[in-house]
Amino acid sequence: MNPQLAGAYAHCEALARSHYENFPVASWLLPRRMRPHVAAIYAFARLADDIADEGERSAADRIADLDRWESRLTAALDGSFVSGEPHAEVFVALRQSIQECHLPVSLFHDLLSAFRQDVTVTRYRTWDDLMDYCRRSANPVGRLVLRVAGYDSADMDAASDAVCTALQLTNFWQDLEVDWRKGRVYLPESLRIGSGAREQDLAAPRLTREWRDALRDATARTRERFRAGRAVCDRIGGRLGWELRATWLGGMRILDKLESGDFDVFVHRPTLTSADVPLILWRAAVWTRG
Repeated sequence: MNPQLAGAYAHCEALARSHYENFPVASWLLPRRMRPHVAAIYAFARLADDIADEGERSAADRIADLDRWESRLTAALDGSFVSGEPHAEVFVALRQSIQECHLPVSLFHDLLSAFRQDVTVTRYRTWDDLMDYCRRSANPVGRLVLRVAGYDSADMDAASDAVCTALQLTNFWQDLEVDWRKGRVYLPESLRIGSGAREQDLAAPRLTREWRDALRDATARTRERFRAGRAVCDRIGGRLGWELRATWLGGMRILDKLESGDFDVFVHRPTLTSADVPLILWRAAVWTRG
């Protein structure tokens, strides 16, 4: 690997390490050959997500910056890349990964469409509306990781989509209070109405029984998604299999903590801590096919 490319991948890996995540990204569990490519994918998506979340800037400015980010991807792939721009290393690395791993460029465009939606959409009417958002915001990442690993099949994609959607939903439920203070509510209106949960009640310091009921429903649906995607963890062995199982178990562990805390994320936001690691690794070690 030439020095410029090695430096570009190192830049992406540093970005991946600098952001806290509930679930491992390009961790030591991943096969070594996959780590640079996964870090490049993560860096591209992380920086785009940061653009979308720059709340102090106008929506129009953020959309324009996301359009420029997408244009930089196109330029990197067609050879008209400008090397002096910020985070140019990300596009150097990503171009190599796309070519080497045969990554579908459409998946990156799906991610960017979801980030644009985050700028302008702050509420979801139905569960199907939220699923469509997850299809573009979460599922592309799983499919890209599968391609990096050399997997390309419809059934594996479907299982991966289920897990990625479940992970995204888990993050929404644990971040209900954080997102609400940013002006967003991901729990669909149809679920809220069904339980009698009113958005104005979120101003109180604790969740109402109706909000707990709505989150209980959402959590049950999320567990169904995890179970639907378990096959992708069953079918992949080696270090990547360990990574997938640990990620799956980590997501389910967050749901366990949500339930044990009676869903009141205003009092305590459930996260994974170092104390959870032995349990997750033990469960990954004794994993049996679902």
